[in-house]
Amino acid sequence: MYNEPYPRLGRLPRQSFFLLGVRGVGKSTWARRSLSDAHWIDLLDEARYQDYLVDPSLFAAELRSIAPGDRVVVDEIQRLPNLLNEVHRFIEERGLRFALLGSSARKLKAAGVNLLVGRALRRMMHPLTPEELGADFDLETALRSGTIPLVWMAEDRRAALESYVQLYLREEIRAEALVRNLAGFARFLPVAALCHGAVVNVSGLARDCGVSRTTVQGYLEILEDTLLAYRLPAFEAKLRVRERRHPKLYWIDAGLVRATKRLYGPVAPEERGALVEGWVLHLLRAHGEGTDLYEAVHYWSPHSAARTEVDFLLRRGGDLLAIEVKPQGRYHTGLLRGLRAVAQLSGMTRRILLYGGRRSFRTEDGIDVWTFDRMHRSLAEDGLWP
Repeated sequence: MYNEPYPRLGRLPRQSFFLLGVRGVGKSTWARRSLSDAHWIDLLDEARYQDYLVDPSLFAAELRSIAPGDRVVVDEIQRLPNLLNEVHRFIEERGLRFALLGSSARKLKAAGVNLLVGRALRRMMHPLTPEELGADFDLETALRSGTIPLVWMAEDRRAALESYVQLYLREEIRAEALVRNLAGFARFLPVAALCHGAVVNVSGLARDCGVSRTTVQGYLEILEDTLLAYRLPAFEAKLRVRERRHPKLYWIDAGLVRATKRLYGPVAPEERGALVEGWVLHLLRAHGEGTDLYEAVHYWSPHSAARTEVDFLLRRGGDLLAIEVKPQGRYHTGLLRGLRAVAQLSGMTRRILLYGGRRSFRTEDGIDVWTFDRMHRSLAEDGLWP
């Protein structure tokens, strides 16, 4: 186990909760520190796992020994999702409060078990943010190697990323028997990494991977369910079904995107745009966890203008906030094209251009032009909304 020195965003919920996140993101480390007095049940302990697999009543017997109202941590809950029925019972009967840690939501969903709706919150733990890293944060390093703590803290980040990708294939995919054709899935991963920040074209992915369209749909679901990727929906305002845009695919960490493509050196200019977009989405999702930063996030691309787009459109109630991300270090008015077009939407309260320059200012038509540092500070201090 690595020793993580960084405080994490988010507060400890008072009630029971799921805490999901990819391997190495720091769930167990955080729980050990935040719930030091809790009763700990680790399902990575093979002997304990086998005991509960053969006889789930042993899990209930262990819970009966815990005082009413106490905290219980169950690590790697996705290995035995049927235990959630007993978790439900002990929340109701003895008021136990559970922290249920997991690196995959797929087996929980597939099992169709009681997911404690209304009794357990759902929280995500994301890779590290600038606020968490403090003085150690460096954008170039974040784009090159990502900020998953297991990798960030490694002496050799390249070796850590290489082994991480192999660990994912071996432990999350093969061991959990999520796909029958592991070779096909291995071909799919680098192709999906090339789609980071792009609209998902399932037919094109299937063609490039040499598998069927339905197989690719299943592979995309596996990426999402194992928490490695996220599909960002398009904003739809009274569109007919045939006009609907496909979602965009974003991986949760720049280092994983690059390692899957076997890229480990400095970030190339052709990579930078998508990586910076993905970084901003990571910040929005991490800071939005358990807060009122937004209720939904989309991208915006009107059908009337094929080359006009805004990267992120946040909705909170009836209000909208648009964010366009450009990696360029020099500002020019052409960067504002999408933000000027999106002003037509009802409820637009703020438009923000993020760019790679050093000066923040506001344009005559009310668009905020921010550096990435300004964005980091706003998320950490006062939020984005005016």
